Amino acid sequence: MKLRTIDGLDLRGKYVLLRDDFNVQIVDGKITDAFRIEQSMPTINKLRKMGARVAICAHLGRPKGERKMEFSLKPIADFMGIELIPDCLDKGFMASMQDGDLVLLENVRFYAGEEKNDPIFAAELAGGFDVFVNDAFAVSHRAHASTVGVAEILPSYAGDLLASEIEHLTAVMENPKRPLLSIVAGSKVSTKIGVLKALAKLSDKLIIGGALGTTFNYAMGAKVGNSLYEADQKDTALEILEYAKQNNCEVLLPLDKGVAKEFVRDAERMNKDFTQIEDDDVIIDAGIATTERDVAAIKSAATVIWNGTVGMAEWAPVWSFGSFALANAIAEQTRNGKLESIIGGGDTVAALEACGVKGDITYVSTGGGAFLEFVEGCVLPGIAVLESK
Repeated sequence: MKLRTIDGLDLRGKYVLLRDDFNVQIVDGKITDAFRIEQSMPTINKLRKMGARVAICAHLGRPKGERKMEFSLKPIADFMGIELIPDCLDKGFMASMQDGDLVLLENVRFYAGEEKNDPIFAAELAGGFDVFVNDAFAVSHRAHASTVGVAEILPSYAGDLLASEIEHLTAVMENPKRPLLSIVAGSKVSTKIGVLKALAKLSDKLIIGGALGTTFNYAMGAKVGNSLYEADQKDTALEILEYAKQNNCEVLLPLDKGVAKEFVRDAERMNKDFTQIEDDDVIIDAGIATTERDVAAIKSAATVIWNGTVGMAEWAPVWSFGSFALANAIAEQTRNGKLESIIGGGDTVAALEACGVKGDITYVSTGGGAFLEFVEGCVLPGIAVLESK
């Protein structure tokens, strides 16, 4: 895949509409995780240095086409120290912009036309700009006005972050160092059928954890108590296991679990294998034996792809045991030059951050859904429109 990039462009004095992913966590008006903003800064600074007049287009949350100010980008503008334009369709600010200036447009999802990729809305959004740059890998699996619509109107290019995401993910998908271990967790099998099959075909070993793993355990006849799982996905789980077997991929399912009698943060933790789980037990984390086996698998791998925590990692320290152990093992092996690690997904990245090991990972993707769809081999509309013809 070859993308059109901003390298070599003459952007001095040009008005650039830059799509970034600033869908960050905000609590009490303060940003609690600036990872996506930080990752976007190299492209922003590069465009400014090139003399472009840059307006960032972004979204926050799901206001569903309504102007709901709890989803305003003002905290992000304040964090970045730049002006917020109150309406993403307002062009009044452009006349006073100088080369290298930067502003942030208000939440593009305040308009229903954004998620509908409405051509009229896309034309209004693109109006007055000379160039469109997409640096938002995490939303490029969406055919929205700000990812596809404007790209079909303006000369369009990939920013450095987006290009880097594609480069790293393509390399690991096309020519990974082996053995390749993939770790997939999360809540629903039904949303990850495609990626599980893709990784079963690509990987030497596949760890399936979290509530995802619980569904597979249920399909295999294990007791799962009063836990989150999908009973209607039993046949699908068995089909995926058979598919992995046909592709010589060893699947590692949970051996035991950290359980409690209530699904609450301060619940008393018990470690049980599946023969011990009672009807009122709630599975919340990976168990001790499972974690030890998974860490051993990491230590024998040359490449690891990881998406999805294997328990309630945000409920540290009791229920983060499994996820933090994986994060630390992957980081240690990577740090020692024994492993290439590719990790994506908001909860997974947050676990790395909580462990203080994010900087040790070979590549941390800003994408969640986009990460999974790329791994699955899906066409990402926001990427396809940037490919060189």
